[in-house]
Amino acid sequence: MLDKAIRRIPDFPKPGILFYDITGVLVQPDAFTYCIDRLAERCKAAGADAIAGIESRGFLFAAPLADRLKLPLILIRKKGKLPGKTYSCKYSLEYGTAEIEAHVDDIKPGQKIIVIDDLIATGGTLKAARTLIEQGGATVASFLGVVGLPFLHYRQVLDPTPVLTLIDYDAE
Repeated sequence: MLDKAIRRIPDFPKPGILFYDITGVLVQPDAFTYCIDRLAERCKAAGADAIAGIESRGFLFAAPLADRLKLPLILIRKKGKLPGKTYSCKYSLEYGTAEIEAHVDDIKPGQKIIVIDDLIATGGTLKAARTLIEQGGATVASFLGVVGLPFLHYRQVLDPTPVLTLIDYDAE
């Protein structure tokens, strides 16, 4: 069911890239419910105290998941999008750098946090998210994604934190 809902867009955002588009999941209520159900199962097993969602598509899965599990939702956003005091982490992209932030008040020392994104590719953004969470004295219990691209070696980047995905694609 999930594989049929994920659209494949060749040559996006540039030639030679096969883009796995989760918007097909969002327009099919059964596929979206399937994702939230499976993600909830994995979160319960990890025993988390909070859910963190990565801007922006990670929010689509993190928010209903946090609601269902009655856990706090922490937003991890691009630099400059959050008011107030934030933790910040710069990280490398293929062509340059990026920076993400989270509110200082949202991360509690000792918390076990599950970080959610729609797609896990190289692991760079999630590694930066782990750094933010650790700045607050919390730990990442696991990373969860709807789609995983293990051929991009994200597990090595995110080790030793467990990485769980609902579906993997082994090639572009």
